[in-house]
Amino acid sequence: MIVATGKSILNGIAIGKIKIYKEPKVEISEALIGEEEAEAEIARYEAARDKAIDQQNALYEKAVESAGEDSAEIFSVHAMMLEDEDLSDAVCEIIRGQKHTAEYAVKRAFDNQAQVFAEMDDPYFKARSADIYDIEQNVLNILMGIDTDSMQGTEPSILVAEDLAPSQTVRLDKSLLLGMITREGSSNSHTAILARSMNLPALIQCKEIDDSWDGRMAILDGYNHCVYVDPTPDLMETLSARQKEDERQRALLEELRGEENVTLDGTKVRVYANIGGPSDLGAVQQNDAGGVGLFRSEFVYLNSKDYPTEDEQFEAYRLAVETLAPKLVIIRTCDIGADKKVDYMELDPEENPALGFRAVRICLTRRDFFKAQLRALLRASAYGNLGVMFPMITSVREVKDCLEIMDECRRELEAEGIETGHVETGIMVETPAAVLCADELAEMVDFFSIGTNDLTQYICAIDRQNAKLEPFSDTHHPAVLRAIRMTVEAGHRHNTWVGICGELGADLSLTETFLRMGVDELSVNPKSVLPLRKEIRGIDLSKEPSEGTIVY
Repeated sequence: MIVATGKSILNGIAIGKIKIYKEPKVEISEALIGEEEAEAEIARYEAARDKAIDQQNALYEKAVESAGEDSAEIFSVHAMMLEDEDLSDAVCEIIRGQKHTAEYAVKRAFDNQAQVFAEMDDPYFKARSADIYDIEQNVLNILMGIDTDSMQGTEPSILVAEDLAPSQTVRLDKSLLLGMITREGSSNSHTAILARSMNLPALIQCKEIDDSWDGRMAILDGYNHCVYVDPTPDLMETLSARQKEDERQRALLEELRGEENVTLDGTKVRVYANIGGPSDLGAVQQNDAGGVGLFRSEFVYLNSKDYPTEDEQFEAYRLAVETLAPKLVIIRTCDIGADKKVDYMELDPEENPALGFRAVRICLTRRDFFKAQLRALLRASAYGNLGVMFPMITSVREVKDCLEIMDECRRELEAEGIETGHVETGIMVETPAAVLCADELAEMVDFFSIGTNDLTQYICAIDRQNAKLEPFSDTHHPAVLRAIRMTVEAGHRHNTWVGICGELGADLSLTETFLRMGVDELSVNPKSVLPLRKEIRGIDLSKEPSEGTIVY
């Protein structure tokens, strides 16, 4: 038996034969072409690029269905990269000027662009080099007639690879996929996010992967961060039993559907869902969430080639609010910037975009842009129960400006005879400044929603996009937990309810900690709703904290 270790992305057990997933070896000729052949090669390239764009758009739709809007965004980015005129011009210049084939030109031009990104200091742009290599392989596969869909095999298996690009992950036939193991990768990579969204056991950074594993029986043990190749009969029996127990537990969770989120001592907690757009509404309903605690409105902008109109935004927001009525749907205003950019907004490159021109800073600077969204939101409020929250708040002045612009939009709509409804207003608490000013901010809004991802980043000075910093990252850092407690206490002093919508909301090891702090609402990935409900219903706040519970 071989035992190899790695980093687990999702707790769980996968049992089956291993399938080694390998990209075909691509040999590109450096032979020169004649001048009369250049235009034909350019036409081949342009046809392959157009087909690759269509494939990325199709992958986006597939990812939306299997993993949600947020996880699917990367494919919209890939399509935009392929549409980049500078990149295409570079390919065509190599074909015309250097008299090379389309394959050679794509390889050179895309590799050059990837190297440019790799050498940038900014972690976001540095990470984009992997995306360039991904779309480069996509175009080359089309030019060379390589069918990547046949590389998975025909029977259910544990897929093993050096690494898996997002496009490869989404192309996989989930019915044939038992789990995934890669030699490379990070826990914050797009592939890891997709694996979690698809609820698949996965192991990354498994350096002992060997081609000789192909076709051999294995057990991927997400609980113990390892894979057993050619497991012993005793181990097979033990972990098969654990796998069946996991399945039994999932079935038991389904029995909680329709039950209240109430602790043993009678404390009720709101359990809502985080979503990336209207396509996730079905997941909210299927997993019995009490509402939406975070609707990321960025999808409207990321999926548009130009500024979305007020009417386009209204239709998206109305659909969500009307579909889930009377449940509360909290929509975060545009959080573009930092790691989420769109070309048509023409945002300048920044040395430190996480601390730069993003979110509410863009909205308050580009007033007409902001008003179009607020008008759309106010119009949608007539169709259900809507909450609006503003991200990246650092001061009372910012909240005051946001609310004044919202009031101005409401007056305009009323003058036009357009109906609006009641709107709860709130802010994302995700900066140390917001925590320290929480008392003043709580007097201005109906609710706080704590974004633990960015709050942890800013408090701990840890760039959450940088995989090299994972060993230094502590999601349970005392400073972060104290900041959450301070925010809850400040909110309650002013009758402002407080929720958590970051990743920590789904961390069951912190659920009791949050409830003892007085957190009113937890908003999580839709698939985490029922496990969180089960955890809440087993907590008794009238007794001493459970063993291992962090108390601040």
